[in-house]
Amino acid sequence: MSELLAVTGMTKRYGSVTVLRDVAFDLKAGEIHALLGANGAGKSTLCKMVAGLTDVSGGQMQLGGEPYAPADKPSAETAGVQIVQQELNLIPTLNVAENLLLTRLPSRFGIVQHGDLHRRARAALDRLGLSDIQTHTQVGRLGVGRQQMVEIATALDRQCRVLILDEPTAALSGSETERLFEQLFRLREQGVGMIYISHRLDEVKRIADRTTVLRDGKWVCTQPTREISTDDMVDLMSGGGTGMATKTASARCLGPADAPVLSVDSLTCGIVQDVSFAVRAGETFGITGLVGSGRTELLRAIFGADPADSGSVTVGNRDATRFSHPADAVVGGLAMVTEDRKQNGLLLDQSIRSNTAINSLAPFFSRCGVVLQQRERTAAQSMCEQMDTRCTGIEQIVGTLSGGNQQKVVVAKWLTRGADVFLFDEPTRGIDVAARRRIYEMIDALASQGKGIVIVSSDLEELFETCDRIAVLSAGRLVRTFDRSGWSEDAILQASFEAHRSDAART
Repeated sequence: MSELLAVTGMTKRYGSVTVLRDVAFDLKAGEIHALLGANGAGKSTLCKMVAGLTDVSGGQMQLGGEPYAPADKPSAETAGVQIVQQELNLIPTLNVAENLLLTRLPSRFGIVQHGDLHRRARAALDRLGLSDIQTHTQVGRLGVGRQQMVEIATALDRQCRVLILDEPTAALSGSETERLFEQLFRLREQGVGMIYISHRLDEVKRIADRTTVLRDGKWVCTQPTREISTDDMVDLMSGGGTGMATKTASARCLGPADAPVLSVDSLTCGIVQDVSFAVRAGETFGITGLVGSGRTELLRAIFGADPADSGSVTVGNRDATRFSHPADAVVGGLAMVTEDRKQNGLLLDQSIRSNTAINSLAPFFSRCGVVLQQRERTAAQSMCEQMDTRCTGIEQIVGTLSGGNQQKVVVAKWLTRGADVFLFDEPTRGIDVAARRRIYEMIDALASQGKGIVIVSSDLEELFETCDRIAVLSAGRLVRTFDRSGWSEDAILQASFEAHRSDAART
Protein backbone atom coordinates (compact mmCIF):
# COMPACT_ATOMS: atom_id res chain seq x y z
CA MET A 1 0.00 0.00 0.00
CA SER A 2 1.27 3.45 -0.91
CA GLU A 3 1.60 6.23 1.64
CA LEU A 4 -1.41 8.58 1.50
CA LEU A 5 -0.92 10.88 4.51
CA ALA A 6 2.36 11.64 6.28
CA VAL A 7 2.57 13.70 9.47
CA THR A 8 5.93 14.64 11.02
CA GLY A 9 6.82 16.69 14.08
CA MET A 10 3.20 17.65 14.73
CA THR A 11 2.91 19.93 17.76
CA LYS A 12 -0.02 21.81 19.24
CA ARG A 13 0.14 24.42 22.00
CA TYR A 14 -2.63 26.31 23.76
CA GLY A 15 -0.80 29.20 25.35
CA SER A 16 1.83 27.72 27.64
CA VAL A 17 0.25 24.25 27.56
CA THR A 18 1.56 21.75 24.96
CA VAL A 19 -1.05 19.09 24.25
CA LEU A 20 0.73 17.43 21.33
CA ARG A 21 4.50 17.20 21.02
CA ASP A 22 6.54 16.16 17.95
CA VAL A 23 4.17 13.39 16.81
CA ALA A 24 4.81 11.33 13.68
CA PHE A 25 2.00 9.43 11.98
CA ASP A 26 1.37 7.96 8.53
CA LEU A 27 -1.66 6.53 6.76
CA LYS A 28 -1.60 4.27 3.72
CA ALA A 29 -4.15 4.16 0.91
CA GLY A 30 -6.67 1.39 1.56
CA GLU A 31 -5.78 1.14 5.26
CA ILE A 32 -7.80 1.38 8.48
CA HIS A 33 -5.37 2.81 11.02
CA ALA A 34 -6.51 2.85 14.66
CA LEU A 35 -5.41 5.76 16.86
CA LEU A 36 -5.50 4.90 20.57
CA GLY A 37 -4.79 6.77 23.76
CA ALA A 38 -6.32 7.81 27.06
CA ASN A 39 -8.43 10.95 27.13
CA GLY A 40 -6.10 13.91 26.83
CA ALA A 41 -3.48 11.88 24.93
CA GLY A 42 -3.88 14.09 21.85
CA LYS A 43 -5.83 11.82 19.48
CA SER A 44 -8.63 14.26 18.67
CA THR A 45 -6.21 17.19 18.56
CA LEU A 46 -4.06 15.45 15.93
CA CYS A 47 -7.13 14.60 13.85
CA LYS A 48 -8.51 18.14 14.09
CA MET A 49 -5.24 19.50 12.68
CA VAL A 50 -5.37 17.00 9.81
CA ALA A 51 -9.00 17.99 9.15
CA GLY A 52 -8.32 21.75 9.24
CA LEU A 53 -10.34 22.32 12.40
CA THR A 54 -7.46 23.78 14.38
CA ASP A 55 -4.18 25.42 13.44
CA VAL A 56 -0.80 23.72 13.69
CA SER A 57 1.81 24.99 16.18
CA GLY A 58 4.62 22.98 14.57
CA GLY A 59 5.29 20.16 12.11
CA GLN A 60 4.46 19.33 8.51
CA MET A 61 1.91 17.24 6.62
CA GLN A 62 1.86 15.69 3.17
CA LEU A 63 -1.19 14.32 1.35
CA GLY A 64 -0.55 12.11 -1.64
CA GLY A 65 3.10 13.16 -1.64
CA GLU A 66 2.28 16.88 -1.86
CA PRO A 67 2.56 19.50 0.93
CA TYR A 68 -0.74 19.75 2.81
CA ALA A 69 -1.68 22.60 5.15
CA PRO A 70 -5.46 23.16 5.24
CA ALA A 71 -6.49 26.64 6.34
CA ASP A 72 -9.88 25.42 7.53
CA LYS A 73 -12.31 22.50 7.33
CA PRO A 74 -13.68 23.38 3.85
CA SER A 75 -10.11 23.42 2.52
CA ALA A 76 -9.51 19.96 3.95
CA GLU A 77 -12.79 18.67 2.54
CA THR A 78 -11.88 20.02 -0.91
CA ALA A 79 -8.62 18.03 -0.65
CA GLY A 80 -10.66 14.92 0.19
CA VAL A 81 -10.18 14.79 3.98
CA GLN A 82 -13.47 14.16 5.80
CA ILE A 83 -14.00 13.90 9.56
CA VAL A 84 -16.83 12.56 11.72
CA GLN A 85 -16.22 13.95 15.19
CA GLN A 86 -17.06 12.39 18.52
CA GLU A 87 -19.34 15.33 19.33
CA LEU A 88 -22.06 15.74 16.75
CA ASN A 89 -21.86 18.67 14.36
CA LEU A 90 -25.47 18.81 13.18
CA ILE A 91 -28.00 21.65 13.28
CA PRO A 92 -30.96 20.26 15.25
CA THR A 93 -33.54 22.68 13.80
CA LEU A 94 -32.83 21.63 10.19
CA ASN A 95 -34.10 18.42 8.64
CA VAL A 96 -31.97 15.41 7.74
CA ALA A 97 -31.60 16.33 4.06
CA GLU A 98 -30.59 19.92 4.84
CA ASN A 99 -27.94 18.74 7.31
CA LEU A 100 -26.62 16.10 4.96
CA LEU A 101 -26.10 18.52 2.08
CA LEU A 102 -25.76 21.76 4.02
CA THR A 103 -22.70 23.08 2.15
CA ARG A 104 -23.80 21.58 -1.18
CA LEU A 105 -27.49 22.50 -1.43
CA PRO A 106 -28.71 21.91 -5.01
CA SER A 107 -29.99 25.23 -6.31
CA ARG A 108 -31.04 27.01 -9.48
CA PHE A 109 -30.87 30.79 -9.79
CA GLY A 110 -30.22 30.88 -6.04
CA ILE A 111 -33.33 28.85 -5.17
CA VAL A 112 -32.90 25.51 -3.39
CA GLN A 113 -34.26 22.62 -5.44
CA HIS A 114 -35.95 20.65 -2.67
CA GLY A 115 -36.80 17.68 -4.88
CA ASP A 116 -33.14 17.17 -5.80
CA LEU A 117 -32.13 17.82 -2.20
CA HIS A 118 -34.27 15.01 -0.81
CA ARG A 119 -33.44 12.59 -3.65
CA ARG A 120 -29.70 13.02 -3.06
CA ALA A 121 -30.12 12.72 0.71
CA ARG A 122 -32.24 9.59 0.28
CA ALA A 123 -29.53 7.98 -1.84
CA ALA A 124 -26.83 8.83 0.73
CA LEU A 125 -28.87 7.32 3.57
CA ASP A 126 -29.75 4.21 1.59
CA ARG A 127 -26.06 3.50 0.99
CA LEU A 128 -25.77 2.99 4.75
CA GLY A 129 -29.00 0.99 4.95
CA LEU A 130 -30.81 3.83 6.75
CA SER A 131 -34.16 3.38 5.03
CA ASP A 132 -35.98 4.07 8.31
CA ILE A 133 -34.64 7.65 8.56
CA GLN A 134 -36.87 10.09 6.69
CA THR A 135 -35.15 13.00 4.95
CA HIS A 136 -37.85 15.48 6.08
CA THR A 137 -37.38 14.63 9.78
CA GLN A 138 -35.94 17.39 11.96
CA VAL A 139 -32.54 16.18 13.16
CA GLY A 140 -33.20 17.30 16.73
CA ARG A 141 -36.02 14.75 16.93
CA LEU A 142 -33.67 11.85 16.22
CA GLY A 143 -31.86 9.97 18.98
CA VAL A 144 -28.10 10.37 19.29
CA GLY A 145 -27.44 7.03 17.55
CA ARG A 146 -29.47 8.04 14.51
CA GLN A 147 -27.86 11.49 14.47
CA GLN A 148 -24.44 9.79 14.44
CA MET A 149 -25.45 7.75 11.40
CA VAL A 150 -26.59 10.92 9.61
CA GLU A 151 -23.21 12.50 10.36
CA ILE A 152 -21.42 9.45 8.94
CA ALA A 153 -23.64 9.45 5.85
CA THR A 154 -22.76 13.13 5.33
CA ALA A 155 -19.02 12.40 5.35
CA LEU A 156 -19.33 9.39 3.05
CA ASP A 157 -21.38 11.37 0.53
CA ARG A 158 -18.44 13.69 -0.20
CA GLN A 159 -15.25 13.11 -2.18
CA CYS A 160 -13.16 11.13 0.27
CA ARG A 161 -9.46 10.23 0.21
CA VAL A 162 -8.96 10.27 3.98
CA LEU A 163 -11.81 9.52 6.40
CA ILE A 164 -11.36 10.29 10.11
CA LEU A 165 -13.78 8.63 12.52
CA ASP A 166 -13.67 9.70 16.17
CA GLU A 167 -15.60 7.21 18.34
CA PRO A 168 -18.11 6.52 15.54
CA THR A 169 -19.85 3.55 17.20
CA ALA A 170 -20.20 4.96 20.73
CA ALA A 171 -23.92 5.64 20.23
CA LEU A 172 -24.67 2.95 17.64
CA SER A 173 -26.56 -0.31 18.03
CA GLY A 174 -24.99 -3.60 17.00
CA SER A 175 -26.77 -3.64 13.62
CA GLU A 176 -25.81 -0.03 12.90
CA THR A 177 -22.20 -0.82 13.76
CA GLU A 178 -22.22 -3.75 11.34
CA ARG A 179 -23.59 -1.53 8.55
CA LEU A 180 -20.86 1.02 9.24
CA PHE A 181 -18.15 -1.65 9.14
CA GLU A 182 -19.47 -2.91 5.79
CA GLN A 183 -19.03 0.60 4.41
CA LEU A 184 -15.53 0.92 5.86
CA PHE A 185 -14.45 -2.37 4.29
CA ARG A 186 -15.87 -1.19 0.96
CA LEU A 187 -13.98 2.11 1.23
CA ARG A 188 -10.79 0.24 2.07
CA GLU A 189 -11.13 -1.74 -1.17
CA GLN A 190 -11.52 1.57 -3.02
CA GLY A 191 -8.21 2.85 -1.63
CA VAL A 192 -9.59 5.27 0.96
CA GLY A 193 -7.36 5.68 4.02
CA MET A 194 -9.17 5.75 7.38
CA ILE A 195 -8.10 6.93 10.83
CA TYR A 196 -10.24 5.17 13.42
CA ILE A 197 -10.39 6.39 17.04
CA SER A 198 -12.18 4.11 19.49
CA HIS A 199 -12.01 2.94 23.09
CA ARG A 200 -13.71 -0.29 22.03
CA LEU A 201 -10.63 -2.42 21.65
CA ASP A 202 -12.52 -5.42 20.28
CA GLU A 203 -13.54 -3.24 17.32
CA VAL A 204 -9.95 -2.13 16.82
CA LYS A 205 -8.76 -5.74 16.76
CA ARG A 206 -11.46 -6.62 14.28
CA ILE A 207 -11.10 -3.90 11.65
CA ALA A 208 -7.77 -2.07 12.00
CA ASP A 209 -4.73 -2.92 9.90
CA ARG A 210 -2.29 -0.93 12.09
CA THR A 211 -2.54 0.73 15.49
CA THR A 212 -0.76 3.83 16.77
CA VAL A 213 -0.78 4.65 20.49
CA LEU A 214 -0.39 8.17 21.91
CA ARG A 215 0.23 8.98 25.57
CA ASP A 216 0.39 12.43 27.17
CA GLY A 217 0.59 14.09 23.75
CA LYS A 218 3.49 11.94 22.52
CA TRP A 219 3.86 9.07 20.09
CA VAL A 220 4.37 5.72 21.85
CA CYS A 221 4.31 3.08 19.10
CA THR A 222 2.87 1.97 15.76
CA GLN A 223 2.37 -1.74 15.16
CA PRO A 224 0.33 -4.10 12.98
CA THR A 225 -2.86 -4.64 14.97
CA ARG A 226 -2.60 -8.43 14.75
CA GLU A 227 0.70 -8.27 16.66
CA ILE A 228 -0.63 -6.39 19.69
CA SER A 229 -3.06 -7.75 22.28
CA THR A 230 -5.80 -5.71 23.93
CA ASP A 231 -3.95 -6.01 27.26
CA ASP A 232 -0.86 -4.56 25.61
CA MET A 233 -2.95 -1.73 24.17
CA VAL A 234 -4.24 -0.78 27.62
CA ASP A 235 -0.75 -0.92 29.12
CA LEU A 236 0.69 1.25 26.34
CA MET A 237 -2.09 3.83 26.71
CA SER A 238 -1.80 4.05 30.47
CA GLY A 239 1.95 3.62 30.90
CA GLY A 240 1.37 0.60 33.10
CA GLY A 241 -1.36 -1.77 34.19
CA THR A 242 -4.62 0.18 34.11
CA GLY A 243 -7.35 -2.39 34.24
CA MET A 244 -10.99 -1.46 34.50
CA ALA A 245 -12.35 -1.40 38.02
CA THR A 246 -14.20 -4.56 38.90
CA LYS A 247 -17.32 -4.40 41.00
CA THR A 248 -17.69 -7.42 43.23
CA ALA A 249 -20.65 -9.65 42.54
CA SER A 250 -21.46 -10.00 46.23
CA ALA A 251 -24.80 -8.52 47.19
CA ARG A 252 -24.71 -5.04 48.69
CA CYS A 253 -26.81 -4.40 51.76
CA LEU A 254 -29.79 -2.73 50.10
CA GLY A 255 -32.63 -0.87 51.70
CA PRO A 256 -35.91 -2.64 52.48
CA ALA A 257 -37.91 -3.71 49.45
CA ASP A 258 -40.96 -1.76 50.60
CA ALA A 259 -39.06 1.55 50.85
CA PRO A 260 -37.74 2.46 47.37
CA VAL A 261 -35.82 5.69 46.94
CA LEU A 262 -37.32 6.03 43.43
CA SER A 263 -40.63 4.70 42.12
CA VAL A 264 -41.74 5.09 38.52
CA ASP A 265 -45.37 4.11 38.00
CA SER A 266 -47.03 3.64 34.60
CA LEU A 267 -44.99 6.44 33.01
CA THR A 268 -45.93 7.20 29.40
CA CYS A 269 -44.18 9.75 27.18
CA GLY A 270 -43.99 9.45 23.40
CA ILE A 271 -42.47 6.07 22.59
CA VAL A 272 -42.26 5.18 26.31
CA GLN A 273 -45.40 3.25 27.21
CA ASP A 274 -46.62 2.40 30.72
CA VAL A 275 -43.19 1.85 32.29
CA SER A 276 -42.97 0.99 36.00
CA PHE A 277 -40.00 0.11 38.19
CA ALA A 278 -38.57 0.87 41.63
CA VAL A 279 -35.01 1.46 42.83
CA ARG A 280 -34.02 0.84 46.44
CA ALA A 281 -31.55 2.85 48.48
CA GLY A 282 -28.03 1.70 47.64
CA GLU A 283 -29.11 -0.06 44.44
CA THR A 284 -27.66 0.46 40.97
CA PHE A 285 -30.42 -0.16 38.41
CA GLY A 286 -29.49 -0.53 34.75
CA ILE A 287 -31.69 0.12 31.73
CA THR A 288 -30.81 -1.13 28.27
CA GLY A 289 -32.43 -1.89 24.92
CA LEU A 290 -31.96 -1.39 21.22
CA VAL A 291 -31.40 2.09 19.78
CA GLY A 292 -34.87 3.62 19.54
CA SER A 293 -36.26 1.57 22.42
CA GLY A 294 -36.92 4.70 24.50
CA ARG A 295 -34.02 4.55 26.97
CA THR A 296 -33.07 8.24 26.87
CA GLU A 297 -36.71 9.28 26.47
CA LEU A 298 -37.55 7.44 29.71
CA LEU A 299 -34.86 9.24 31.71
CA ARG A 300 -35.89 12.61 30.25
CA ALA A 301 -39.51 11.97 31.23
CA ILE A 302 -38.51 11.01 34.77
CA PHE A 303 -36.39 14.16 35.06
CA GLY A 304 -39.06 16.46 33.60
CA ALA A 305 -37.02 17.36 30.50
CA ASP A 306 -39.93 16.02 28.39
CA PRO A 307 -43.53 16.23 29.67
CA ALA A 308 -44.99 12.81 30.48
CA ASP A 309 -48.50 12.06 29.22
CA SER A 310 -49.43 9.94 32.22
CA GLY A 311 -47.98 8.10 35.20
CA SER A 312 -46.01 9.35 38.18
CA VAL A 313 -42.56 9.58 39.77
CA THR A 314 -41.94 9.30 43.52
CA VAL A 315 -38.60 10.19 45.13
CA GLY A 316 -38.13 8.87 48.66
CA ASN A 317 -41.09 9.66 50.90
CA ARG A 318 -42.20 12.67 48.84
CA ASP A 319 -45.57 12.79 47.14
CA ALA A 320 -45.95 11.15 43.74
CA THR A 321 -45.72 13.65 40.90
CA ARG A 322 -44.83 14.22 37.26
CA PHE A 323 -42.02 16.75 37.08
CA SER A 324 -42.84 19.47 34.56
CA HIS A 325 -39.31 20.91 34.44
CA PRO A 326 -35.79 19.71 35.33
CA ALA A 327 -35.58 22.46 37.98
CA ASP A 328 -38.50 20.84 39.79
CA ALA A 329 -36.80 17.44 39.56
CA VAL A 330 -33.58 18.84 41.06
CA VAL A 331 -35.51 20.33 43.98
CA GLY A 332 -37.30 17.00 44.27
CA GLY A 333 -34.03 15.11 44.83
CA LEU A 334 -32.99 14.00 41.33
CA ALA A 335 -29.74 14.57 39.43
CA MET A 336 -29.16 13.67 35.77
CA VAL A 337 -25.97 13.25 33.79
CA THR A 338 -27.12 13.62 30.18
CA GLU A 339 -25.99 11.63 27.16
CA ASP A 340 -24.75 14.69 25.25
CA ARG A 341 -22.42 16.45 27.68
CA LYS A 342 -21.54 19.32 25.32
CA GLN A 343 -25.09 20.15 24.31
CA ASN A 344 -26.84 19.69 27.65
CA GLY A 345 -24.29 19.12 30.39
CA LEU A 346 -21.69 21.90 30.34
CA LEU A 347 -21.01 25.59 29.81
CA LEU A 348 -18.12 25.02 27.42
CA ASP A 349 -16.78 28.58 27.50
CA GLN A 350 -16.73 28.69 31.30
CA SER A 351 -14.15 27.39 33.76
CA ILE A 352 -14.10 24.12 35.65
CA ARG A 353 -14.81 26.15 38.79
CA SER A 354 -17.92 27.78 37.33
CA ASN A 355 -19.27 24.53 35.94
CA THR A 356 -18.70 22.68 39.20
CA ALA A 357 -20.66 25.27 41.17
CA ILE A 358 -23.45 25.99 38.69
CA ASN A 359 -26.00 23.52 40.10
CA SER A 360 -25.58 24.57 43.73
CA LEU A 361 -25.00 28.31 43.85
CA ALA A 362 -26.67 29.02 47.19
CA PRO A 363 -23.76 27.82 49.39
CA PHE A 364 -21.39 30.04 47.41
CA PHE A 365 -23.23 33.33 48.01
CA SER A 366 -23.09 35.51 51.10
CA ARG A 367 -26.22 37.02 52.63
CA CYS A 368 -25.51 40.16 50.61
CA GLY A 369 -25.44 38.21 47.33
CA VAL A 370 -21.66 38.31 46.94
CA VAL A 371 -19.97 35.23 45.51
CA LEU A 372 -17.76 33.54 48.10
CA GLN A 373 -15.00 32.76 45.63
CA GLN A 374 -12.70 31.00 48.06
CA ARG A 375 -15.47 28.58 49.04
CA GLU A 376 -16.23 28.02 45.36
CA ARG A 377 -12.56 27.41 44.54
CA THR A 378 -12.19 25.00 47.45
CA ALA A 379 -15.19 22.97 46.31
CA ALA A 380 -13.99 22.85 42.69
CA GLN A 381 -10.46 21.87 43.68
CA SER A 382 -11.80 19.11 45.94
CA MET A 383 -13.91 17.72 43.11
CA CYS A 384 -11.00 17.78 40.66
CA GLU A 385 -8.95 15.77 43.11
CA GLN A 386 -11.80 13.39 43.89
CA MET A 387 -12.51 12.74 40.19
CA ASP A 388 -8.82 12.81 39.18
CA THR A 389 -9.61 15.43 36.53
CA ARG A 390 -6.61 16.06 34.27
CA CYS A 391 -6.38 19.83 33.90
CA THR A 392 -4.03 22.78 34.33
CA GLY A 393 -6.18 24.11 37.17
CA ILE A 394 -9.76 24.87 38.15
CA GLU A 395 -9.77 28.02 35.96
CA GLN A 396 -9.15 26.01 32.79
CA ILE A 397 -11.98 26.45 30.26
CA VAL A 398 -14.05 23.25 30.10
CA GLY A 399 -14.19 23.31 26.29
CA THR A 400 -10.41 22.74 26.15
CA LEU A 401 -10.59 19.53 28.21
CA SER A 402 -10.65 16.06 26.67
CA GLY A 403 -13.99 14.27 26.49
CA GLY A 404 -13.32 12.07 29.51
CA ASN A 405 -12.31 14.99 31.68
CA GLN A 406 -15.35 16.97 30.55
CA GLN A 407 -17.49 14.04 31.69
CA LYS A 408 -15.81 14.14 35.09
CA VAL A 409 -16.78 17.81 35.42
CA VAL A 410 -20.40 16.95 34.53
CA VAL A 411 -20.46 14.35 37.30
CA ALA A 412 -18.68 16.70 39.72
CA LYS A 413 -21.32 19.43 39.42
CA TRP A 414 -24.00 16.97 40.53
CA LEU A 415 -21.86 15.61 43.37
CA THR A 416 -21.46 19.19 44.58
CA ARG A 417 -25.22 19.66 44.50
CA GLY A 418 -26.12 16.31 46.07
CA ALA A 419 -29.27 14.27 45.38
CA ASP A 420 -31.19 11.21 46.52
CA VAL A 421 -31.26 9.61 43.08
CA PHE A 422 -28.69 9.93 40.28
CA LEU A 423 -29.71 9.28 36.67
CA PHE A 424 -26.82 8.50 34.27
CA ASP A 425 -27.42 8.39 30.51
CA GLU A 426 -24.45 6.67 28.78
CA PRO A 427 -22.06 7.88 31.52
CA THR A 428 -18.87 6.59 29.87
CA ARG A 429 -19.66 7.15 26.20
CA GLY A 430 -16.46 7.96 24.34
CA ILE A 431 -14.10 8.01 27.34
CA ASP A 432 -11.04 5.93 28.06
CA VAL A 433 -10.45 2.98 30.36
CA ALA A 434 -8.95 5.01 33.22
CA ALA A 435 -11.77 7.60 33.17
CA ARG A 436 -14.34 4.80 33.12
CA ARG A 437 -12.73 3.25 36.15
CA ARG A 438 -12.95 6.53 38.07
CA ILE A 439 -16.62 7.01 37.21
CA TYR A 440 -17.44 3.41 38.16
CA GLU A 441 -15.72 3.92 41.51
CA MET A 442 -17.73 7.11 42.04
CA ILE A 443 -21.02 5.34 41.19
CA ASP A 444 -20.18 2.54 43.60
CA ALA A 445 -19.36 5.10 46.33
CA LEU A 446 -22.72 6.85 45.80
CA ALA A 447 -24.55 3.55 46.09
CA SER A 448 -22.63 2.78 49.29
CA GLN A 449 -23.97 6.07 50.70
CA GLY A 450 -27.52 4.85 50.11
CA LYS A 451 -28.19 6.80 46.93
CA GLY A 452 -30.36 5.33 44.19
CA ILE A 453 -28.55 4.96 40.86
CA VAL A 454 -30.14 4.51 37.42
CA ILE A 455 -27.78 3.87 34.49
CA VAL A 456 -28.92 3.85 30.86
CA SER A 457 -26.27 2.24 28.66
CA SER A 458 -25.95 0.46 25.33
CA ASP A 459 -22.79 -1.23 26.66
CA LEU A 460 -23.80 -4.49 28.35
CA GLU A 461 -20.34 -5.01 29.81
CA GLU A 462 -20.73 -1.67 31.57
CA LEU A 463 -24.08 -2.71 33.04
CA PHE A 464 -22.76 -6.13 34.10
CA GLU A 465 -19.87 -4.30 35.76
CA THR A 466 -21.89 -1.78 37.73
CA CYS A 467 -25.50 -2.89 38.25
CA ASP A 468 -27.49 -4.94 40.75
CA ARG A 469 -30.43 -5.32 38.36
CA ILE A 470 -30.93 -4.62 34.65
CA ALA A 471 -34.25 -3.74 33.00
CA VAL A 472 -34.76 -4.15 29.26
CA LEU A 473 -36.84 -1.79 27.13
CA SER A 474 -38.24 -3.01 23.83
CA ALA A 475 -40.13 -0.57 21.60
CA GLY A 476 -40.80 1.68 24.59
CA ARG A 477 -42.03 -1.05 26.92
CA LEU A 478 -40.22 -2.49 29.92
CA VAL A 479 -40.34 -6.20 29.09
CA ARG A 480 -37.91 -7.91 31.49
CA THR A 481 -35.87 -7.20 34.61
CA PHE A 482 -32.84 -9.37 35.41
CA ASP A 483 -30.76 -9.73 38.56
CA ARG A 484 -27.17 -10.97 38.64
CA SER A 485 -28.14 -14.62 38.92
CA GLY A 486 -30.31 -14.52 35.80
CA TRP A 487 -28.73 -12.14 33.32
CA SER A 488 -26.65 -12.99 30.29
CA GLU A 489 -25.89 -11.24 27.03
CA ASP A 490 -28.11 -13.66 25.10
CA ALA A 491 -31.07 -13.32 27.52
CA ILE A 492 -30.92 -9.52 27.37
CA LEU A 493 -30.65 -9.53 23.58
CA GLN A 494 -33.66 -11.83 23.32
CA ALA A 495 -35.64 -9.52 25.60
CA SER A 496 -34.63 -6.48 23.54
CA PHE A 497 -36.47 -7.91 20.52
CA GLU A 498 -39.50 -9.12 22.51
CA ALA A 499 -41.88 -6.27 21.64
CA HIS A 500 -40.80 -6.37 17.99
CA ARG A 501 -41.59 -10.09 17.79
CA SER A 502 -44.98 -9.49 19.43
CA ASP A 503 -45.77 -6.69 16.97
CA ALA A 504 -44.74 -8.91 14.04
CA ALA A 505 -46.94 -11.75 15.31
CA ARG A 506 -49.97 -9.43 15.52
CA THR A 507 -49.48 -8.34 11.91
